[in-house]
Amino acid sequence: MLFGRELITRVVGGRDRAIHTILIVEDEPLVAFDNEHLLVHSGYDVAATVDSYDHAISAIDAGGIDLVIADISLRGERNGVDIARYAHALAIPVLFVTGACPADAQALAIGCLAKPYSQRDLLLAIEVADALMRSTQPPRPPVGMSVFSQVA
Repeated sequence: MLFGRELITRVVGGRDRAIHTILIVEDEPLVAFDNEHLLVHSGYDVAATVDSYDHAISAIDAGGIDLVIADISLRGERNGVDIARYAHALAIPVLFVTGACPADAQALAIGCLAKPYSQRDLLLAIEVADALMRSTQPPRPPVGMSVFSQVA
């Protein structure tokens, strides 16, 4: 079993990755904090960690985001699917992290990672997304991840 820096090195890979900056959209504070902490310590830049549609759109409009990791259920009337539609229109890939993948996810996202997931599974899901974005052979996805054939 891999731990710490050894896991991060294996999962995150080299400098030629397509994903450098990630937007985290999550309304569960502990999950949001854990994801941000993990990603920063794994060498990613976190553009923002937000819990609502309006904050997510502001972060996307600021630019520089390579991947949006979005939960479906959020605070307010709009949800992660609405964010994915907005990001998709700007050609920004989305990875849903949710209990149940929405029916229209394939048209809007690169994949879906089912909750609950481990930190290792999240890093592997990002590695899969990264490989798909670079049009290279992705590693085997973690259990609980649905991978869609096209980059959104």
